[in-house]
Amino acid sequence: MIAKLNPFAAAPALMKTWMGASRAFVDSVEPGLAELVEIRVSQINGCANCLNMHMAWARERGESQQRLDLLPAWREAPCYTARERAALGWAEALTRLSEGHQHEAAHEALRAQFSEEEQVKLTLAINAINGWNRLAVGFGLWVEPEEARAAQKAA
Repeated sequence: MIAKLNPFAAAPALMKTWMGASRAFVDSVEPGLAELVEIRVSQINGCANCLNMHMAWARERGESQQRLDLLPAWREAPCYTARERAALGWAEALTRLSEGHQHEAAHEALRAQFSEEEQVKLTLAINAINGWNRLAVGFGLWVEPEEARAAQKAA
């Protein structure tokens, strides 16, 4: 990956605001679930930067390597809860909106597992990781997990 532009240097105030908002969205969702969603969305979007960070952070939080390895096949793997499946289905549906508006089944599963407030929180977290994926892929960003963690703490 070749860096094309550093958005943190080009627009520091705006990027600090974006980082704070996206962190607030993701932090409003239970941590293990948030990491699974961030990883799955990053897999769909082909974002190596975000995959590198969120895989490391998920392992730090105790996520099993088996569940991380099986995430692309979460529908077939028996190791995810109904709540995780609903979140992953919703994340995929929103991330793939351009492929057609076939998200009704995902929304029904979401409603069965999440309160209305939780649905909004999860949707904002999904939007945040999609935004980060587009920044990282679009500008060729690569940030090591430790650097990203330090930047989050500083923001």
